[in-house]
Amino acid sequence: MGFIKAIKRFDTNFEVKLSTYAVPYMIGEIKRYIRDDGPIKVSRSIKELGIKIRELQREYLNKKGKEIEIEEIHKELKVSKEDITLAIEATRNVESIESATYTNAKDGNSISLIEKISTEKDEEEIIANKLTINQLIDGLEKRDKEVIMLRFFKEKTQAQVAKILGITQVQVSRIERKILNNMKMKLSF
Repeated sequence: MGFIKAIKRFDTNFEVKLSTYAVPYMIGEIKRYIRDDGPIKVSRSIKELGIKIRELQREYLNKKGKEIEIEEIHKELKVSKEDITLAIEATRNVESIESATYTNAKDGNSISLIEKISTEKDEEEIIANKLTINQLIDGLEKRDKEVIMLRFFKEKTQAQVAKILGITQVQVSRIERKILNNMKMKLSF
Protein backbone atom coordinates (compact mmCIF):
# COMPACT_ATOMS: atom_id res chain seq x y z
CA MET A 1 0.00 0.00 0.00
CA GLY A 2 2.83 2.38 0.83
CA PHE A 3 4.44 1.79 -2.55
CA ILE A 4 1.16 2.41 -4.37
CA LYS A 5 0.61 5.65 -2.41
CA ALA A 6 4.15 6.72 -3.23
CA ILE A 7 3.59 6.08 -6.96
CA LYS A 8 0.37 8.09 -6.94
CA ARG A 9 2.01 11.05 -5.17
CA PHE A 10 5.43 10.89 -6.84
CA ASP A 11 6.46 13.88 -8.89
CA THR A 12 9.62 13.93 -11.03
CA ASN A 13 10.17 17.54 -9.95
CA PHE A 14 11.18 16.23 -6.48
CA GLU A 15 14.60 15.40 -7.97
CA VAL A 16 14.84 12.07 -6.10
CA LYS A 17 14.50 8.50 -7.23
CA LEU A 18 11.14 6.78 -6.77
CA SER A 19 12.71 4.24 -4.40
CA THR A 20 14.01 7.01 -2.13
CA TYR A 21 10.58 8.64 -2.11
CA ALA A 22 8.65 5.36 -1.62
CA VAL A 23 10.59 3.92 1.35
CA PRO A 24 9.13 6.32 3.96
CA TYR A 25 5.60 5.59 2.67
CA MET A 26 6.17 1.85 2.90
CA ILE A 27 7.62 2.10 6.41
CA GLY A 28 4.68 4.29 7.43
CA GLU A 29 2.17 1.74 6.14
CA ILE A 30 3.93 -1.09 7.97
CA LYS A 31 3.90 0.91 11.22
CA ARG A 32 0.23 1.80 10.74
CA TYR A 33 -0.67 -1.84 10.10
CA ILE A 34 1.16 -3.02 13.21
CA ARG A 35 -0.38 -0.25 15.31
CA ASP A 36 -3.95 -0.46 14.05
CA ASP A 37 -4.41 -4.06 13.02
CA GLY A 38 -3.93 -7.05 15.25
CA PRO A 39 -4.40 -10.74 14.60
CA ILE A 40 -8.16 -10.16 14.78
CA LYS A 41 -9.81 -7.25 12.98
CA VAL A 42 -11.78 -5.04 15.35
CA SER A 43 -13.65 -1.88 14.37
CA ARG A 44 -12.26 1.46 15.44
CA SER A 45 -15.36 2.25 17.56
CA ILE A 46 -14.94 -1.03 19.50
CA LYS A 47 -11.23 -0.31 19.99
CA GLU A 48 -12.00 3.19 21.26
CA LEU A 49 -14.68 1.84 23.61
CA GLY A 50 -12.20 -0.75 24.85
CA ILE A 51 -9.68 2.01 25.62
CA LYS A 52 -12.33 4.02 27.52
CA ILE A 53 -13.31 0.92 29.50
CA ARG A 54 -9.68 0.11 30.41
CA GLU A 55 -9.14 3.71 31.57
CA LEU A 56 -12.33 3.57 33.65
CA GLN A 57 -11.29 0.21 35.13
CA ARG A 58 -7.86 1.59 36.04
CA GLU A 59 -9.33 4.72 37.68
CA TYR A 60 -11.93 2.72 39.60
CA LEU A 61 -9.31 0.25 40.83
CA ASN A 62 -7.06 3.10 42.01
CA LYS A 63 -9.92 4.92 43.79
CA LYS A 64 -11.85 2.02 45.31
CA GLY A 65 -9.30 -0.80 45.31
CA LYS A 66 -11.59 -3.29 43.55
CA GLU A 67 -12.70 -4.26 40.04
CA ILE A 68 -15.52 -2.30 38.46
CA GLU A 69 -18.67 -4.22 37.51
CA ILE A 70 -20.17 -4.15 34.01
CA GLU A 71 -23.31 -2.54 35.46
CA GLU A 72 -21.23 0.38 36.75
CA ILE A 73 -19.42 0.73 33.40
CA HIS A 74 -22.85 0.76 31.73
CA LYS A 75 -24.04 3.60 33.98
CA GLU A 76 -20.82 5.60 33.62
CA LEU A 77 -20.33 5.33 29.84
CA LYS A 78 -24.02 5.02 28.87
CA VAL A 79 -23.24 2.10 26.56
CA SER A 80 -25.14 -1.19 26.34
CA LYS A 81 -23.84 -4.10 28.41
CA GLU A 82 -23.50 -6.16 25.23
CA ASP A 83 -21.23 -3.53 23.64
CA ILE A 84 -19.17 -3.35 26.84
CA THR A 85 -18.70 -7.12 26.87
CA LEU A 86 -17.88 -7.11 23.15
CA ALA A 87 -15.29 -4.34 23.60
CA ILE A 88 -13.65 -6.07 26.57
CA GLU A 89 -13.43 -9.39 24.72
CA ALA A 90 -12.37 -7.85 21.38
CA THR A 91 -9.53 -5.82 22.88
CA ARG A 92 -8.22 -8.64 25.04
CA ASN A 93 -4.85 -10.02 23.96
CA VAL A 94 -5.03 -13.13 21.83
CA GLU A 95 -3.27 -16.07 23.41
CA SER A 96 -1.56 -18.78 21.48
CA ILE A 97 -2.67 -22.35 22.00
CA GLU A 98 1.00 -23.06 22.59
CA SER A 99 1.39 -20.47 25.36
CA ALA A 100 2.07 -21.80 28.84
CA THR A 101 -1.11 -22.37 30.82
CA TYR A 102 0.10 -24.40 33.77
CA THR A 103 3.34 -24.36 35.69
CA ASN A 104 4.24 -27.35 37.84
CA ALA A 105 5.08 -26.15 41.36
CA LYS A 106 7.55 -28.99 41.97
CA ASP A 107 9.82 -28.64 38.96
CA GLY A 108 8.70 -25.30 37.47
CA ASN A 109 8.06 -26.82 34.02
CA SER A 110 5.34 -25.19 31.94
CA ILE A 111 2.75 -27.15 30.01
CA SER A 112 1.01 -25.52 27.06
CA LEU A 113 -2.65 -25.93 26.22
CA ILE A 114 -1.75 -27.92 23.11
CA GLU A 115 0.21 -30.36 25.26
CA LYS A 116 -2.72 -30.71 27.63
CA ILE A 117 -5.22 -31.53 24.89
CA SER A 118 -3.07 -33.52 22.51
CA THR A 119 -2.73 -37.27 22.79
CA GLU A 120 -0.13 -39.63 21.48
CA LYS A 121 -2.85 -41.50 19.58
CA ASP A 122 -3.47 -41.02 15.88
CA GLU A 123 -7.01 -39.65 16.08
CA GLU A 124 -7.65 -40.02 12.33
CA GLU A 125 -6.75 -43.70 12.43
CA ILE A 126 -8.98 -44.29 15.44
CA ILE A 127 -11.93 -42.61 13.70
CA ALA A 128 -11.29 -44.55 10.48
CA ASN A 129 -11.16 -47.83 12.43
CA LYS A 130 -14.43 -47.05 14.22
CA LEU A 131 -16.16 -46.21 10.94
CA THR A 132 -14.89 -49.42 9.35
CA ILE A 133 -16.05 -51.53 12.28
CA ASN A 134 -19.48 -49.83 12.24
CA GLN A 135 -19.84 -50.61 8.53
CA LEU A 136 -18.88 -54.24 9.08
CA ILE A 137 -21.33 -54.60 11.96
CA ASP A 138 -24.12 -52.92 9.98
CA GLY A 139 -23.64 -55.56 7.26
CA LEU A 140 -24.26 -58.43 9.69
CA GLU A 141 -27.49 -60.37 10.09
CA LYS A 142 -29.60 -59.56 13.14
CA ARG A 143 -28.46 -62.49 15.34
CA ASP A 144 -24.79 -62.05 14.40
CA LYS A 145 -25.02 -58.34 15.16
CA GLU A 146 -26.54 -59.15 18.58
CA VAL A 147 -23.70 -61.56 19.39
CA ILE A 148 -21.02 -58.99 18.51
CA MET A 149 -22.79 -56.17 20.35
CA LEU A 150 -23.28 -58.24 23.49
CA ARG A 151 -19.77 -59.71 23.48
CA PHE A 152 -17.63 -56.71 22.55
CA PHE A 153 -19.67 -53.62 23.32
CA LYS A 154 -21.63 -54.77 26.37
CA GLU A 155 -18.77 -57.01 27.53
CA LYS A 156 -20.92 -60.08 28.19
CA THR A 157 -19.39 -63.53 28.50
CA GLN A 158 -20.23 -66.25 25.99
CA ALA A 159 -22.36 -67.95 28.66
CA GLN A 160 -24.31 -64.73 29.30
CA VAL A 161 -24.85 -64.20 25.57
CA ALA A 162 -26.02 -67.81 25.22
CA LYS A 163 -28.55 -67.30 28.00
CA ILE A 164 -29.85 -64.04 26.48
CA LEU A 165 -30.21 -65.54 22.98
CA GLY A 166 -31.49 -68.94 24.17
CA ILE A 167 -28.64 -70.93 22.61
CA THR A 168 -25.65 -72.82 24.00
CA GLN A 169 -22.28 -71.32 24.88
CA VAL A 170 -20.64 -73.54 22.23
CA GLN A 171 -22.98 -72.10 19.57
CA VAL A 172 -22.07 -68.56 20.68
CA SER A 173 -18.37 -69.44 20.41
CA ARG A 174 -18.82 -70.84 16.87
CA ILE A 175 -20.95 -67.89 15.73
CA GLU A 176 -18.46 -65.43 17.18
CA ARG A 177 -15.48 -67.15 15.53
CA LYS A 178 -17.28 -67.28 12.17
CA ILE A 179 -18.23 -63.60 12.32
CA LEU A 180 -14.73 -62.46 13.32
CA ASN A 181 -13.13 -64.55 10.54
CA ASN A 182 -15.53 -63.05 7.97
CA MET A 183 -14.76 -59.56 9.24
CA LYS A 184 -11.00 -60.19 9.00
CA MET A 185 -11.39 -61.41 5.43
CA LYS A 186 -13.38 -58.30 4.46
CA LEU A 187 -10.72 -56.08 6.04
CA SER A 188 -7.88 -57.78 4.18
CA PHE A 189 -9.38 -56.80 0.79
